Order: sequence, then structure tokens, then C-alpha cells
Amino acid sequence: MTARYHTLSRTDGRSHSTRRWAAAIRFSAAVVFVAFGAAKFINHASELASFRHCALPAPDVFVYLIGVLEISGGLLLASGRLVRLAALVLATDMVGAIVVSGIGRGEDISLTLAPALLLAMIFLVWNGR
Repeated sequence: MTARYHTLSRTDGRSHSTRRWAAAIRFSAAVVFVAFGAAKFINHASELASFRHCALPAPDVFVYLIGVLEISGGLLLASGRLVRLAALVLATDMVGAIVVSGIGRGEDISLTLAPALLLAMIFLVWNGR
């Protein structure tokens, strides 16, 4: 009976550790997404110029849409609500950033931060916390 108790508490410890990591990843990613989403509105002209170089259709609309997506997704992550859905949508956003501006244009942030955020979102989709 004692061995069973130790096994259960060890499993609970891992679960608790995973929850703590998920919360830290969720909060950190939320801050980044809200900041980058807000930049789409605060530095709209600069962001628009960047989106125009990516040859996206209707770049002005794209800047606003991505800004709303990143802010709302970041706020959902921060609140702990709809985490899997928010992470899935934000993962798609990061794939787009990696392909269009990272691989397509060689932008450093899209080849460094975006892949890290993509991995974080995959973890949150899997973990759901």
C-alpha cells in the first residue's frame, strides 16, 4: 500500500509540475502576443510597410486582422480560457509568420521568436492548460 501511495504522489507531482510549466508558457506567450498585436495598431505604418513587402493581398486589412487575432488570442491565453483553441489559432499565425516573413523575407524575428512561439502553442494545444 505504501508503494502505491508513493506512485500516486509522484504522478501528482509531475502533473503539478506540468501545470506550472504550462501556466508559465501560457503567460509568457500571452505577453508577447498582446505586445506584438498592439504594435500592429500603435506602429501601423511600419507594420503595413512590412506586410506590403510580403506581397499579401489587402495588407492594410491583414495588419488589423493579425493585430486583433494576436491581442485576443493573447488575452485568452492570459485568462486561461479557451486555451487550446487560442493556441491553435496562434500556432497558425506563427506558421504564417515563419513562412511569409521568415523564410520568404529572412526576417530574424520570424526565424527565431516565431518558431519558439509555435512550439509553445503546440505544447498548449497538447496540454490544454
